[in-house]
Amino acid sequence: MGSTSEVGRRDLVKQAMALGLISVPTIGALTACASGGDDDNGGGAKGEKTEKNPLGVDKNAPLELLIFDGGFGTQYVEDDAAAYQKKYAKVTTGSTVKIQSKVQGRMAAGDPPDVINNSGDEAMDVPALIGQGQLADMTPLLNAPSIDAPSKTVAETLRPGTVEMGQYGDEKCYRMNIAYSVFGIWYSQKMLDDNGWEYPKTWDDMLAVCAEAKKAGIAGWTYTGVYPQYLGFSMLPMIGKVGGAEVLDAIDNFEPNAWKHDSVKSVLEAHYELYAKGYVLKGSGGWKHTESQTKWTEGKALFIPNGSWVENEAKDTTPDDFQMTVSPSPNLDSSDAMPFETIWAQAGEPYIVPAKAKNVNGGLEFLRHMLTKESAAGFTKLVSSLASVQGSEEGLELGTGLTSAIGLMDAAGENFLNPRFPDWYPTTWREHVVFVLGDMMKGDASPGEAVNKIQQIADDAAKDDSIKKYKH
Repeated sequence: MGSTSEVGRRDLVKQAMALGLISVPTIGALTACASGGDDDNGGGAKGEKTEKNPLGVDKNAPLELLIFDGGFGTQYVEDDAAAYQKKYAKVTTGSTVKIQSKVQGRMAAGDPPDVINNSGDEAMDVPALIGQGQLADMTPLLNAPSIDAPSKTVAETLRPGTVEMGQYGDEKCYRMNIAYSVFGIWYSQKMLDDNGWEYPKTWDDMLAVCAEAKKAGIAGWTYTGVYPQYLGFSMLPMIGKVGGAEVLDAIDNFEPNAWKHDSVKSVLEAHYELYAKGYVLKGSGGWKHTESQTKWTEGKALFIPNGSWVENEAKDTTPDDFQMTVSPSPNLDSSDAMPFETIWAQAGEPYIVPAKAKNVNGGLEFLRHMLTKESAAGFTKLVSSLASVQGSEEGLELGTGLTSAIGLMDAAGENFLNPRFPDWYPTTWREHVVFVLGDMMKGDASPGEAVNKIQQIADDAAKDDSIKKYKH
């Protein structure tokens, strides 16, 4: 993730609005994204379409990539670039932790890179870019034959939900997520075992374990206060567990008073108890994600809400015997609507191809190469994250964190949640809602105050005609 300050983020949002990047189309059906539509992406370099070149790449056209240099690093992309160059022209790879700052001027000038890894805290607002016609449709990529199995389309080789995460209406797809992330509560299994503790399956048990940890001089929790969206990795799936997936759907749909549902109040009150009882590591509210992760791997806190990229991102500070593990958010109690095994997992690490890129077809072809089992397996081995290609992790030696994440998906069965508010309304979520959650976890707002503030934020966004709305 990036390291931009709150002021910097809000300045960037204002700049994006000044460019007119503000509209959000509605979502379409999965089948519409994976089939039909115009397979010609307009301008840019073009070659002859053949069985071996189904996207019509100009073999002499260079390709420019801009990669987010975050938790996954850039080596996996450089490996794919080397493979692409064996068949096509030279690939130039640039990297940054501040995608929007680096590229928004070029996007506005009509001179963007061919492929952008639109990730991190400064990721560009994809719905806004779509509203300006600045992104290429990826339907040709999805309809193209898989390099692994030409009898299948690329879309047919992807994990469930991967294509959906690229849907933003208009019967087209505009982003491809190459990773598959599992969100939850992360901890050292060794630390629990050494102290005779078990991972808590209910919130009362969570508080009990945190109380024991406090006696032993260990904080129960830490988190990143600079990027409080990480708190959502615990809170959002727990809201779904307590009240059912329909509560999250109501939030996504801007239904009246959705944030005032009893399950939302209960989950915020539960998390606030961590602060009120002194179970949160002091300083967490002011730390970046990497700082909180380091405190955690140093054994100063038991639990941290995070995603499955953390195993790679924190590898330099993680002891060899740490036994990094992830589990679902605990249930509130036995009356919850969904079982303990319920998790939030979805495709992530998005890539986009600008519509005005000089080599759109080459950009799509590069992504087709990334979505092979060989490339996806290389990604998993290198960065300890699942890829969005089905079965690409099979036969690999995996770390304890990723192994536990796969175990969670197996145990979940059909009990998966996919809250869309964070990616349907990224500005509302990342610039407003999550900072209220952060204030609550620092004791600057009560759970009741937080609920009221967030509901007001949602009400204001619902009335804002410049924000087009999604519906489940």
